[in-house]
Amino acid sequence: MKYFEITSLYKGKKNLKVIKAPNRNDALALAKSKTSGVIISVKETSAPVEDRLLDLKDQLLGTITNKRIKMKDLIAAIRQLSVMTNAGISIHDSVKEVSNATSDKLLKEIFEQVDEDLNSGLSLTEAMMNFRYQLGDVTIAMVELGESTGNMAESLAKLAEILEEIETNRQKFKKALRYPITVIVAIGIAFTILMVYVVPKFKSIFEKFKAELPLPTKILLFLENIINQYGWYILISIIAFIVIVKYLLKTSENFKKNFDIYILKVYLIGKITFYATLSRFTLVFTELIRAGIPIADALDTALLTLDNVELKRRLSAVKISVSRGVSLTESFRDTKLFEGMLIQMIHAGEQSGTLDQMLEKVTDYFKSKFNDIIDNIASYIEPILLAFIACMVLLMALGIFMPMWDMAQAVKN
Repeated sequence: MKYFEITSLYKGKKNLKVIKAPNRNDALALAKSKTSGVIISVKETSAPVEDRLLDLKDQLLGTITNKRIKMKDLIAAIRQLSVMTNAGISIHDSVKEVSNATSDKLLKEIFEQVDEDLNSGLSLTEAMMNFRYQLGDVTIAMVELGESTGNMAESLAKLAEILEEIETNRQKFKKALRYPITVIVAIGIAFTILMVYVVPKFKSIFEKFKAELPLPTKILLFLENIINQYGWYILISIIAFIVIVKYLLKTSENFKKNFDIYILKVYLIGKITFYATLSRFTLVFTELIRAGIPIADALDTALLTLDNVELKRRLSAVKISVSRGVSLTESFRDTKLFEGMLIQMIHAGEQSGTLDQMLEKVTDYFKSKFNDIIDNIASYIEPILLAFIACMVLLMALGIFMPMWDMAQAVKN
């Protein structure tokens, strides 16, 4: 939801009011129903301090309680909506039935509110837009497609398939990371135990001899002092850092932009984000083209599925170019996001009138690249893990045994 500053004129006095609405038109309509006098201006503004504080509170509580919709419950709800609307049941009755049937408390609250908004005259897209963070941009985009084409049942069925694919990819990613994360956690625990219980005993021995300690031992003792003196502060700082980053990603456009640019440069994570995002974009774009939606409108809707600001910025240029009469092929080429082979496929689709089929092949290509990285992620990470483990073992060995050798030599002399 966005915030709009409404300036109105009533009995010669200017009045300012901040209204929360999905877009400018809705804000204007809401202002007319609630404001006496003439509306002078409607401009987008930042959220009030009270709302920011409430958002921060919700973010903190959400981080602690992990209050999120379970994807399997959302998919089940979407499928139920699809079946009911396909059977000719009104969207209002379908939403009400889904809210009664779902076992997810948060999802139940959302659908109950959506039901109320539908009763007040909002469209399904506008009602769901209030819960964009919980439901996701893909859901909003596909519901909007259903309303624009008049085939809500088919759009919801396709949405369920897309969400299942996204969830499958997420589970693949989690499964692939399970091994390296387990190894890193085990190393961290082992290193902490050594720093807290083992190294202090050797420290007292080294202090008795008052000899010059080698560099590895100094590093080891420095780390031991940091962990024992400031361990809890470090842990709390890490947790606070994660919470603040999550909050800023939601509230600060500039921070989100810089974060998304950086994440695309991170080893492995950048490629995974890139291929997963473009796969989702081309998948939705393909379905829109196949449904007969004009290219410019299809791009608008497909762009809603992008959560990476940098990729969204570059792909938004495609919409601008197409609106100016540039071909889709040249527009995609200018983004420098698509390989030459993919550009040729899109060009062939444009020339032959089989654009949806060629875009489907582009989607399959991005899927295969994503799956290739996920399936082989362990082999990509193992060299880094082994190097890290080797460094830790070497530091421990040299840090403890080098002064021991020096002491043994001193005793002999």
